[in-house]
Amino acid sequence: MRIATWNVNSVKQRIPRLLPWLDQRQPDVVCLQETKLSDDAFAELLGDELDRRGYAIAAHGEAQWNGVAVLSRAGLDDIVAGIADAPGFPLPEARAVSATCGGIKVHSVYAPNGRVPDSDHYHYKLAWLAALREMVREGPEATIVCGDMNIAPTDADVFDPDAYVGQTHVTPPERDALAQLQAVGLRDVVRDRWPTERVFTYWDYRAGMFHQDLGMRIDLVLATTTVADRVRAAWVDRHARKGSRPSDHAPVIVDLDEAPDGDIGPVVPPPSAPAARRGTVRLPQSR
Repeated sequence: MRIATWNVNSVKQRIPRLLPWLDQRQPDVVCLQETKLSDDAFAELLGDELDRRGYAIAAHGEAQWNGVAVLSRAGLDDIVAGIADAPGFPLPEARAVSATCGGIKVHSVYAPNGRVPDSDHYHYKLAWLAALREMVREGPEATIVCGDMNIAPTDADVFDPDAYVGQTHVTPPERDALAQLQAVGLRDVVRDRWPTERVFTYWDYRAGMFHQDLGMRIDLVLATTTVADRVRAAWVDRHARKGSRPSDHAPVIVDLDEAPDGDIGPVVPPPSAPAARRGTVRLPQSR
């Protein structure tokens, strides 16, 4: 089974890239984030194309913002939209959907951004992650959580820790919230397989960040041991971030039981630029 997760940053804008990517990579299960479509609009826009490719759809969306989906050609049962007892801001947002696919409970999640440390939105992010943790804790033994967590787990997951001082995504409370989620029995399968490699999944559109490979790893695949022990390859499809009108995120692909492309490395293709020297680059929002 090939499972992928991708923050597409508007599925409507990304159709010219999403459909060919599905044909190229042939994932069995796809978790999408930032679909930015209501459920009816999602089905109207993509239903026929996905049906032709054999995918059933579990979508939980809203117009303009947020939105998540699970696409599966490995079965789609026990669909749950949202997270019980999750906070809203102020109302509940479309940030999580789960379903059972091929015997695995699959969660597609889009964590709140947090905006500014210690802001109301930041505390909402922490409370939302706590609600996700409790939902996953109650789940089955075979579980996988895929999505944009809006947290870089460690300093090794950003191109330069000095550039992120005072920013969200790297603060101790956020990382602790992520660690508590993992503590219910989830393993970071990319880091399991590539513990020391330079791996990013997100690059800001501004200032040529992608072309300089100045990114961060915030799109994660977290799996229980039952699932993680089946991983044969785990990699970032960096090619999907290239070219015309890309998302600012690249897909993360995980192969279970067998690897159609082989165990091909953490990032495909390799980064187009060497690592920047620490302390020499500022984030675009800091300028």
